[in-house]
Amino acid sequence: MSAQKDRWVSSLVFLLFCASSIPRCGSASLQQEPSPQHYFSGLEAGKTSLAFFTPSVSPGAQPFLEQIESSAEALQDYGVSVVKVNCPKEDVSRYCGKENALRKAFLFRGNRLIREFPTDALFDVNSIVANVLFALLFNEVKYVETLADLENIENVLKGKSNMVFAYVPATGTAEHRAVMEAAFVYGTIHQFVLTTEAALLKATSLDDPDVSSAWLLFCHCQQATEPAQPCRRTALAQPLTLLNIHRHLKLMGAPLVTEVAEDPEKISTVHLQLGLPLVFILSQKETYEADRRTAEFVAWQLLGKAGVALLSRDLVELNVLHRSNVALKTPDEGMPIQYLVLEDTDEVITLVEDKNKVRQIQEDEQEEEEDEDEKENNNQDIQDDQVVEAVSRDKKRELPLEHILVLTEENFHSSLSEAARTVVLFYASWEAVSLAVLRSYSEVASHLKGTPGVLLSRVNCWDWPGLCSQENVTQFPTIRTYKEGQQSVTYGGMWGTEELSSFILLSQVPCPLKLATMDEAEGYLRGEFPPELSSHHHTSLLGVFSSATSEAREAFEEAGNILSGHVRMGMYSEDDALALSQKYSVSPPALLLARSGGRSVEGIALSQHSVQDMLQMIRYELLDIFPEITVPNLPQYLQLGKPFLILFSAGDISQVESKEMLKLAKGRPQQTFVACWLNLKKTPVGYGILRTYFSTTPPLPVLLWVNLHAGGQVFKFPSEQSITEMNILLWLEKLQAGLEIPSSTLSEEDWKPPLPAYDFLQMMEPSVPEPSPHPGDTPAQHPPKNPGRDTAGRDTAGGDTAAREEPSQESTAEEVGSPGRGLRGTAPRLAARDRQGKRHSEL
Repeated sequence: MSAQKDRWVSSLVFLLFCASSIPRCGSASLQQEPSPQHYFSGLEAGKTSLAFFTPSVSPGAQPFLEQIESSAEALQDYGVSVVKVNCPKEDVSRYCGKENALRKAFLFRGNRLIREFPTDALFDVNSIVANVLFALLFNEVKYVETLADLENIENVLKGKSNMVFAYVPATGTAEHRAVMEAAFVYGTIHQFVLTTEAALLKATSLDDPDVSSAWLLFCHCQQATEPAQPCRRTALAQPLTLLNIHRHLKLMGAPLVTEVAEDPEKISTVHLQLGLPLVFILSQKETYEADRRTAEFVAWQLLGKAGVALLSRDLVELNVLHRSNVALKTPDEGMPIQYLVLEDTDEVITLVEDKNKVRQIQEDEQEEEEDEDEKENNNQDIQDDQVVEAVSRDKKRELPLEHILVLTEENFHSSLSEAARTVVLFYASWEAVSLAVLRSYSEVASHLKGTPGVLLSRVNCWDWPGLCSQENVTQFPTIRTYKEGQQSVTYGGMWGTEELSSFILLSQVPCPLKLATMDEAEGYLRGEFPPELSSHHHTSLLGVFSSATSEAREAFEEAGNILSGHVRMGMYSEDDALALSQKYSVSPPALLLARSGGRSVEGIALSQHSVQDMLQMIRYELLDIFPEITVPNLPQYLQLGKPFLILFSAGDISQVESKEMLKLAKGRPQQTFVACWLNLKKTPVGYGILRTYFSTTPPLPVLLWVNLHAGGQVFKFPSEQSITEMNILLWLEKLQAGLEIPSSTLSEEDWKPPLPAYDFLQMMEPSVPEPSPHPGDTPAQHPPKNPGRDTAGRDTAGGDTAAREEPSQESTAEEVGSPGRGLRGTAPRLAARDRQGKRHSEL
């Protein structure tokens, strides 16, 4: 119904414009009546007419007659006819007497006199139309003289209807006419109030208004639901013309914030149709409520100047930088949407008010990026580019985050008790490495969906830095597992889906797992116990201890706590432990190592009983004898500090080569080097390694000796010789004797990470605000009383104030310069953070 009314109002205003600007065939003109008797006898009930009575000959009436005749067409659009009544010489009645002739005009509805006007008040078309409509709308348009009168009307309207308050320096002006014409159209929707009192205008404004100019204020009384809550006022910034008033009222009737879930290029709102820009606040699901509060605050500041829309990144795929938090769409046809990174709402407002601001912001961002690029070394640029490229490449793929619980300061501790084990990803939503890990984490969540006893969750450390600081998380991304009554375990492995899934599954099981019977121990070695891990293939490590080996048992337990989530460890210390260990030719304390589902079990005696020695031994024994080198496991073998004898292959190596290399690895020389191989099909980075060793990639397979820890010399096994254990041993003897010339020598430069680890707490603001949620927070119908809330739902200006209260004019003025109106809640709003620390390019 309201939509139909809006269309009717718009159509009527359009017709009024046409009536006043387009010449028409048979347009209205001044009606002539030969006598008062003829005029009064022809009056119809409900019809309105403006009549003036004049003698047949009156030369002095010509200027007035021209103006009144010109107004006939304008008044006809409002159902008012203009009539000139000729008075006979002998008629000395009330209307035709000498004292009234051409000194007054009379407004009739039917045969009832509504108002009589002195003709000196009807000096032009504007004054005629304004005064006639003012008289017709006397009961609809309230005239006030004092602030008390205005406030009384406001109090009556609160929670019911809005008010249009107009000030004109004098009646009968063009501005007065525009207000009355607007009241004629919109009077059934809004309450119109008029004044000519300059003191009243000054009392309604914080500034010192120019009382020589007309003003119009739209008073939002319908949203003031409390008696003490004032009606917020939005002034018309343009001159008072009918077109501008119509435009202003249409804008005031539009939604404060429009929520959109489609391509911004396809969005068209009343603001764009009326030639105003549209500002998009980019949001995300986790911070929706806070983002909406930010959008509402911006919308109140820009009311009448621009529209504001809340655009969800979760529902719309945007091919823009992830750190972009504001977009601007102008009404100019063919102009692209500008996506920007702004630090606070003041910049958004300036963006609309200053048309040059968009270009300035873009130029500043470009200069900052160029300056920082010059400061970063080449390795940093390479790492940034590779990480961001990996994230950007898949940025349009929607992440299945519905299986991951979002944790905040309010629900963090309570959520930890909801499952037997809770896995928490601490990350930063703006940083590329975090986004890459979040993608792997979402795949893990889908893979482990429904796994009993496991709850996957995440904490955005930018939104909740206090929580991350409390948990002593100083670098991101960080993954930890929590179990009630136990110390949390931090993940320290690779960030791939397979590695993360393995860590989470292993974390379910105590490390070491204490076994009670011989059957459980045997089943554990076969990979059948515990049941939750029976379908996952891990090398099983079983510690066997007798009652006399308590020191070794305690060291083994401590090592298990450290390796929790990374290693499958069990412990057996029952009375028959000796029988179990002797079955594998060892005596307690001992390790039983079961590879490949228990098909082969190796017994290893424990001679060292310290925790560090135990850790070193376990890690070493878990390494494969002839491993395939991959990106995830390379660090484990580099830590051994030994030379590499590595076979590069374009695919799986042949059985003959594998057999010969395995014999070599198991022999006596295995204590001095690492025999391994690399499949270039599975690990393409091997091509880059070969190009570092040689100018071009040599024919494959190729066997190399590389001593990364001493001299960096690379030796190539003769390609004309077959790869056998004997040939390789003879070649190694020549290397030791110095009879072989290296193919290349690597640089002595240390191999360090291109970028230091992030300590995000040092990148935050000096003081981090605490959350101050209001229990009555609901989707806003009013502007936020405290616009200092960030979009994570916290009161950055301090205080426990209601976020939805309508601000008074005084509080609004005080808050204009207040801090804390940052855009931090919108998905990736970290322009300031980029300047404080070394940055990753952001998606």
